Amino acid sequence: MIQRRLKLLSANIQAGSSTRGYHDYVARSWSHVLPMGDKRGSLDAIAQLAGGHDIVGLQESDPGSLRSGFTNQTHYLAQRAGFAYWSHQPNRRMGGVASSANGILSRIEPTDVVVHSLPGRVKGRGVMLARFGRCDTPLTIAVAHLSLGASSRLDQLSFIAELLAGDPHAVLMGDFNCTIEQPEMDLLFKRTRLQPPPHAVPTFPSWAPLRAIDHVLVGDGLQAHARIAMPAAFSDHLALSVELDVPEHCLQ
Repeated sequence: MIQRRLKLLSANIQAGSSTRGYHDYVARSWSHVLPMGDKRGSLDAIAQLAGGHDIVGLQESDPGSLRSGFTNQTHYLAQRAGFAYWSHQPNRRMGGVASSANGILSRIEPTDVVVHSLPGRVKGRGVMLARFGRCDTPLTIAVAHLSLGASSRLDQLSFIAELLAGDPHAVLMGDFNCTIEQPEMDLLFKRTRLQPPPHAVPTFPSWAPLRAIDHVLVGDGLQAHARIAMPAAFSDHLALSVELDVPEHCLQ
């Protein structure tokens, strides 16, 4: 079987804000709602990182609110990193001055992009599905940012499991806000063909990573290699890079 090697990246970019320690959540809280700080410089650094990959899933990418200077950050990153295809899913609006979105950047043209709102106690979470190829089981990339609460995550993972059930060529990436060992993750692995990673890669907090809460999970019809965490400028999460072997026929 002919395989094609792709490089994937999942990155919570914190809307280009800088967090270099817990004190910054208070000291630099203004940067999360106002167009201040060197967000453009951070985005340029993230674009350089993203440019070494074929498909990138973004979380907390501002779709064009006050805090980003009304810049659609997913579009900006696509342009700066040379991606021909991009799409985004605006989700949360915060106080009328900030907004957050999931995003996908790709060098391969998707055949379909679908967005879904996720259930949860607090609305404003979503999942994007991009499909590449026209066969019965094309490569499917899902990008999600899950809730902080375990009960909401359980509902969200149940919803995602229905979308990806039975798909051997599915990939689910994003900020899960939980480790693989959490009980709600069991449901995902039981109801889909996604596989737990062979080892944990801590991604949070970025300045002293202790928790593996950002994941790239792949179906049993794919092979993942070289899981590496790397800085996404000064986001509070490290980005997670994975090399993926995909059957060539899935992309046709």
